[in-house]
Amino acid sequence: MDNIDSNITSSEELVGIDEVQKFLNRSRASVYRYTNTDLRNLNPSFNPRKLNPEYRTDLKEPLRFHPNEIARFAKDILRIKEVTVEVFNSPSSAAQNILLQILEELKSIKSLLEKS
Repeated sequence: MDNIDSNITSSEELVGIDEVQKFLNRSRASVYRYTNTDLRNLNPSFNPRKLNPEYRTDLKEPLRFHPNEIARFAKDILRIKEVTVEVFNSPSSAAQNILLQILEELKSIKSLLEKS
């Protein structure tokens, strides 16, 4: 029985061809054949029989795919019986850490102001 288990770090994170190839256990050429692309149309309409990439603004942009689209394609088209997309919280970035520190500082200031 086929099984796809894709560990995506965030529901907002899009993945490239290499990751799709690993998730689907297919060759790079196969992934490109599955993909809904058209040289004359940058963003073709949704095709339920194809793997649909996310919106692009330039033909030079790499193809990126949403984890849910990969799972849909694997289940509905490739007939992979068990499809699991695990979504994890992304690791904290430096900006997130600074924002959390600022939030803690603001909370302590608020607490001090409320006491006085």
